[in-house]
Amino acid sequence: MTETQAGSITVRRTIEASAEEIFDAWLDAESLATWMQPGAILRATARTEARVGGAFEIVMHTDAEQLLHRGTYQQIERPRRLVFTWISPATEQRESLVSVELHARGNATEVVVTHERLPERETASHVQGWTDALALLARKLG
Repeated sequence: MTETQAGSITVRRTIEASAEEIFDAWLDAESLATWMQPGAILRATARTEARVGGAFEIVMHTDAEQLLHRGTYQQIERPRRLVFTWISPATEQRESLVSVELHARGNATEVVVTHERLPERETASHVQGWTDALALLARKLG
């Protein structure tokens, strides 16, 4: 399920894994690089400093280019909530804000990704990007 508003999107997916497993997959650089590969991305590399105020960097590689995504962790509340800034070519190198909420649903976990402060013309691409990434995360953990 996806919701969009001016400059803001929310993507939801239920994944057959514990909230702890999913939460850790967001903060572990090696794990993050394996599933943060939406769309035409062939591979990714990642670096994380998993603490409030710590930075992360994800480089997504296509046939033609390398796309740098970076930000700073604002909130880390294991295993329920993660908030970080997000700066990328698709945000026009402006700071946007991503919130990840995890809700236990029996043996599964609902993942809710809200991305705010996006350029309006980029909301559709971010819906697709987060949808793809969560599908890859589900495959990795499933």
